[in-house]
Amino acid sequence: MTFHLHERLMADTYTVKDLPLCRLLLMDDRRFPWTILVPRRDGLRDFHDVAKADKPEFLGEIDHVSAVLKAMTGAQKINVAALGNMVPQLHVHVIARFETDACWPRPVWGEGTPEPYEPVEAGKLIESLRKGLHG
Repeated sequence: MTFHLHERLMADTYTVKDLPLCRLLLMDDRRFPWTILVPRRDGLRDFHDVAKADKPEFLGEIDHVSAVLKAMTGAQKINVAALGNMVPQLHVHVIARFETDACWPRPVWGEGTPEPYEPVEAGKLIESLRKGLHG
């Protein structure tokens, strides 16, 4: 089965790398260090749609990315969420949050105007994420 990334996710993110199960993406909004994990399985919409055999890997990848993002950024809180109301493809947001960020303590969705990364800035963050995931 071929994996297809939803067009909204393609438009709003940079690809960081493919993990064993998920594609890791960087949200193109420099206000928040914000990653997204998308299981590379077509037809998934909700957590309960993930095959039982894939669940340990799925949860492990969420945990690993969360820990790396926290270590990289010094975040005070890591938000992990899967809403899927706008994009029906199962994807999990892993967002580094700070008491000083523009939305604190509210969720980031629908707040303010996204600020796209400069390509060089995005590239540096992507490289740091890749290195952190191997460490």
